[in-house]
Amino acid sequence: MALKKKHEFMRVYKRGKFFVSSRMVMHILKNREGINRLGVSVSKKHGKAVKRNRLRRIIKEVFRYYEKTEPGFSNIGCDIVIVVNKPFEEASFAEIRKEMKYLFKKHKLM
Repeated sequence: MALKKKHEFMRVYKRGKFFVSSRMVMHILKNREGINRLGVSVSKKHGKAVKRNRLRRIIKEVFRYYEKTEPGFSNIGCDIVIVVNKPFEEASFAEIRKEMKYLFKKHKLM
């Protein structure tokens, strides 16, 4: 499931905790639903729609990867918003996975 509405994003921004890596910011807020929901925000300064959507797809796939491979990660029940703040120049799956793993460990989700 995904975060799509503006008020869902704003609730996570206002009430959640956040940590910063070199290229992205991860906001996390526990929810009552018992499932993890992901929202991704990539601004227009990161290129045209094709590049932004590619980045979104890779981030979502990395999230799915960790939900499948990390024990206990899928049962946390969090709303997670990832904001890309510096451009990934033709970022690979491995680079984004490394950044997200760092942020998940800072939030003590892994």
